Amino acid sequence: MSGHEPVALPVSSMLADSAWTDATVKLGNSFGAIAGFLGILLVVFFAAGRARGRLGRPLAILVFLGPAVLLLIVGLVAPLIRTVYLSFYNDDSTRFLGGRNYGWALTTGSIHQVLLNTLLWLLVAPLAATGLGLVLALLVDRMKRQAVYKSLIFMPMAVSLVGASIIWKFVYEARDTSQHQIGLLSQLAISLGWSHPPNWMLSHPLNNFLLMAVMIWVQTGFAMVVLSAAIKAIPDEVTEAARLDGARGVQLFWYVTVPMIRTTLVVVLTTVMITTLKAFDIVRTMTGGNFGTQVLANEMYSQSFVQFNVGRGSALAVILFLAVLPLVAYNIVQLRKERETR
Repeated sequence: MSGHEPVALPVSSMLADSAWTDATVKLGNSFGAIAGFLGILLVVFFAAGRARGRLGRPLAILVFLGPAVLLLIVGLVAPLIRTVYLSFYNDDSTRFLGGRNYGWALTTGSIHQVLLNTLLWLLVAPLAATGLGLVLALLVDRMKRQAVYKSLIFMPMAVSLVGASIIWKFVYEARDTSQHQIGLLSQLAISLGWSHPPNWMLSHPLNNFLLMAVMIWVQTGFAMVVLSAAIKAIPDEVTEAARLDGARGVQLFWYVTVPMIRTTLVVVLTTVMITTLKAFDIVRTMTGGNFGTQVLANEMYSQSFVQFNVGRGSALAVILFLAVLPLVAYNIVQLRKERETR
């Protein structure tokens, strides 16, 4: 055999080299884009800093507000206008239908079930998360090393909703009782004497509440941290005056604490409501919207990207937007009131 014959490289080695090359190119492109963006910003800020006289203030306003307004138009206003436009057309946007897609959404039985599930989520999950957050804030603030407990309760907020859904999917895992159980809920039910626990994700309407538990688990930490800060901001003079008047325990909580944190309480509740209305990841990951668990955000995705009916998907997106809009407006008004009272 000649010593100059080519040696064939293993396929795995070639794939690894290709992957490294691809990753290096993408990393270089990312750094190049970031460096270019920062360079443009430096040039713009330098030019704005050099401007004097009558042009100084208008140029400063343009430099600081221009990028934000541009991103708002490109990322929010333009997609919103296009979505509203598409909602009046058929599935492939070639024929004008008027309001038929909205009529379909408001008169179809399956969509009524979707709207009912969404309303159930909107009523249960925010109230439960805010209520639990308030109770935990009151309890943890009386404990030593409260930072440790608050960190542990807040930790689910660091987990994505998809990750949280996978964790809870294992908790709800159901197997035949003759097999080894890996689902915590099924094992707990068997330990308590329930010989044949159901398949939790197939049990309607229980499965809806089990899905809501994931959202409550994630949002309770957020509610607790914000409400705990609000409770600590109550002036000691107010609490002492109430105690001198004879208020104790529940009376102190109901007639002093709650009124003093009412604005923060409403802001937390509406913020969790907005998050709940957009709930998509949990339902998509755990049931795919099957077994009577469909909600508006997931139905919008299914219509647009599974059944490829862009018109109906856009109509559902507009309905979802209109449902979120009053909550956002109310939230902004409450935040402004809170700032004015400070």
